[in-house]
Amino acid sequence: MRAVPPALQARLDTGCTTLCRCWQLERQDGVRLGFTDHDRDLTFDGLVHRAASGLTASAATASLGLSIDTQSVEGALQGDAIDDADIEAGRYDGAVIRQFLVDWQSVDIRLLQSVGTLGAITRRGAAFEAEVLGLSAALNQPVGRTFMRRCSQVLGDSRCGVDLDDPSFRGTGVVEAVETPARVRVTGLAAFDAGWFEGGIVSWTEGAAAGLTGAVRYHGLTDGAAVIETWGDLPAGVDAGSAFSIRAGCDKRIETCAGKFGNLSNFRGFPHMPGDDWAAGYPDEGGKHDGGSLFNDR
Repeated sequence: MRAVPPALQARLDTGCTTLCRCWQLERQDGVRLGFTDHDRDLTFDGLVHRAASGLTASAATASLGLSIDTQSVEGALQGDAIDDADIEAGRYDGAVIRQFLVDWQSVDIRLLQSVGTLGAITRRGAAFEAEVLGLSAALNQPVGRTFMRRCSQVLGDSRCGVDLDDPSFRGTGVVEAVETPARVRVTGLAAFDAGWFEGGIVSWTEGAAAGLTGAVRYHGLTDGAAVIETWGDLPAGVDAGSAFSIRAGCDKRIETCAGKFGNLSNFRGFPHMPGDDWAAGYPDEGGKHDGGSLFNDR
């Protein structure tokens, strides 16, 4: 049960309240923004909560148990608040949002009502609507080990053990030219074979796109120059001269784990699992049916 501060409860008991709602938004890059549905700015927690954002919220749905609570917030797209280009670039993906009930006459009298993360964001002209997922949404993620032919670990995590800071698996460079919305020709990667960074992550380190990342779809060589193509368009602000860092990718196959990373002892897949064709097979005359290994005798 949520405990209401006595001072706030006293205001509620009067029947004539001076309450509003405030939101604090914290992006994964550390940027914090404040908003309120009051008609003037309010300041607390070292943050100015802007009234000019036009932010409003739907009614929240809450339930007992572990079901996921949802809500949505709506507002205007403004350069000094929430910018359309930042949404497009993914700067608000997974941002933490906190909602407060605040007495606008004395902002020290307030109640934290909910904490969640931003889900899907829908844009409509000069406005946006963002889904807010409750804390229980994290419990909806699959956990535990997955049994499949390819490795189930994330490259570089504690169970994988590959050191992605090793110069063999990391490169830096500069964009030489933008060829398509998702493809750039770059310098600085001449020492790496074509395909080395496919499946990896490119991180932009300078300019308007600094701090943003993208998944590498293709890494090739064209006339001696390296070409990088990402899944989805490049962030706004990536152009000739933009600097980046990039790390190698892994396709999760046992051959890649052993040959590319020398990490076979940490491979977490099951490459010898029988496939659907084996499971649906049947004994045939002249075959070997002694229950032995399907691989060791080859």
